[in-house]
Amino acid sequence: MREVRLGFSGQAELEEGREGKDTELPLFSFDTIAIATSNFDSVNKLGEGGFGDVYKGKLPGGREVAVKRLSRSSGQGQEEFKNEMILIAKLQHRNLVRLLGCCIQEEEKMLIYEYMPNKSLDAFLFDPTRQPSLDWSKRFNIIEGIARGLVYLHRDSRLRIVHRDLKASNILLDEDMNPKISDFGMARIFGSDQNQLNTNRVVGTLGYMSPEYAMEGLFSVKSDVYSFGILVLEIVSGRRNNSFHKIPNIVNIVGFAWKLWEKDRATEMIDPIIIDSHSVPQVLRCIQIALLCIQDRANDRPDMPSVVLALGSENPVLPMPKPPLFTMEESPNETLAMANRNESYSVNDVTITEILGR
Repeated sequence: MREVRLGFSGQAELEEGREGKDTELPLFSFDTIAIATSNFDSVNKLGEGGFGDVYKGKLPGGREVAVKRLSRSSGQGQEEFKNEMILIAKLQHRNLVRLLGCCIQEEEKMLIYEYMPNKSLDAFLFDPTRQPSLDWSKRFNIIEGIARGLVYLHRDSRLRIVHRDLKASNILLDEDMNPKISDFGMARIFGSDQNQLNTNRVVGTLGYMSPEYAMEGLFSVKSDVYSFGILVLEIVSGRRNNSFHKIPNIVNIVGFAWKLWEKDRATEMIDPIIIDSHSVPQVLRCIQIALLCIQDRANDRPDMPSVVLALGSENPVLPMPKPPLFTMEESPNETLAMANRNESYSVNDVTITEILGR
């Protein structure tokens, strides 16, 4: 039986009895995937969005997979599909979701991933019925795992990659609740001599974007650091970053965390569910690291190797964070108007937003 592999040139290559090169990706037939998903039965649907639908499937041999099927009517998925296919095939790390192959047949385009039985972090973190299963030990493990995955992307992989859409719904959880960063459709590769790039099309999710990216289209590895800081605050508090509009003079989780921090009341933002399982010094260290990650100026933020080191140290020497003026100066009405003014799409719970320049 011959194995079909897809080269990044887009040409199908037939190989017999040998390992494919690193730049090749297993190509599944449409019929194989249709059978694996019971002809894309709605019972097997895991999620849906602007990219298309995601289905659970079982390959011959019994391996469970997640199939991401590009919608034929999607006007925004073609480029993201190719980008994700090329990027993920070259990345291998325990904290990155593994791409097993793809399917390209006429108008059909699909990505086949390892199946994550616990779905995404937001399915646990923001669901009152599932939150109790995330004690502090699991949450800290998730924080460390995400940080290690970012170190790999930013420094240790053969490519230097900025994810650009890091958020709770893009963190998948395996059977042991270990985190895996997913959805690389918006990611960008940096050259070895590049530190910052500019784009006229800002993509990502409001609330997780760094100021320089949202306002000027400038992004770098420090853009991911900012998003990581928001994620850590969500994990500690168990609250979405945009769930604070009903609190007077609070725009989002950044303003909420800072006001408590400057009043020496940071422990009040800890999710009550983990009160009995958390280590106060460890949680406070995470909060301080998060506030350093969301500094307004990119140069004031730590890099991810420094973050991993600080997370693993019992008594790290950390600088005091500065007030996050960018976020705290916005009023809820301004934020809402901005969100309403922009065109948003959901891609497997990933929001892609084009922001008009100010």
